[in-house]
Amino acid sequence: MRVVVQRSGHSSVSVDKKLVNEIDKGLVLLVSFTHTDTKENILKMVKKIVHLRIFDDENGIMNKSILDAHGQILSISQFTLYANTKKGNRPSYIDALNGEEAIKLYELFNQELSKYIVTKAGVFGADMSVAISNDGPVTILLEC
Repeated sequence: MRVVVQRSGHSSVSVDKKLVNEIDKGLVLLVSFTHTDTKENILKMVKKIVHLRIFDDENGIMNKSILDAHGQILSISQFTLYANTKKGNRPSYIDALNGEEAIKLYELFNQELSKYIVTKAGVFGADMSVAISNDGPVTILLEC
């Protein structure tokens, strides 16, 4: 499982030029799954994300979590995080979990996040337009 975490001022996701979801202060998560991912991976990742201290405290130090900052999460499925470009110029996605299995894990991931914090999602498998206002910029790659 790979997740790109971006601290966001305001972000949104649209499909066919229609707004699907948006958040103000919070995190945008670009999420991808591979063949070995399990519910245990998801639970571990969710706890890591909601407790990740990347929001400024009153002294301007990144010392607060999304929970402390009272933000929201925008979760976007993105199988391309498992692109392999070691051979040639055309990426291979053989390490990405197939859509039928990945959607189950993605929905479980979002359900588990929702137990802690408001979580809004994109449309799995859709051609989405994601507008991210990366605050900082702060971008972190998590993998488990």
